[in-house]
Amino acid sequence: MPSLPYLPRRRWLATATATLLLAAGTVAAGPATPGAATPLPDWDRLTPQQRELLVTPLRERWNSEPANRPRMLEHARRWREMTPDQRRQARSGMERWRHMSHEQREQMRSLYARMRALPPGERAALKAQWRAMTGEQRREWVRSNPPPERTRDAD
Repeated sequence: MPSLPYLPRRRWLATATATLLLAAGTVAAGPATPGAATPLPDWDRLTPQQRELLVTPLRERWNSEPANRPRMLEHARRWREMTPDQRRQARSGMERWRHMSHEQREQMRSLYARMRALPPGERAALKAQWRAMTGEQRREWVRSNPPPERTRDAD
């Protein structure tokens, strides 16, 4: 049987206490990923600490970015009006956006701005044309159709 390393009594006690506290905190916090062992409760059944943990980042952002408050409130309003399927699509789009390069984002800004102004039939035609373009053709298209001025840095 291997021997344990020697630690002075005080250090051993501190290490053991820290280990127990971490273990207790892990158990008290519940599963690391939602839906792991047991499902998390509805909002009304969350503890005050769990609610605070969820709300704190939003509160900090709200307080630190006063100029963005109208946009944040509008996003919350729009999100509330979405169906579950629309929310899934929005999350998927945000994830794709997160993985785009700066150049790809600029291309999408140009394309989306142009598409918003088109009727559905022309929008479908532009989408098909875009998919058929090479990278260089897309860059040239963006130069000819620059994205609108941005009001904030979204990158």
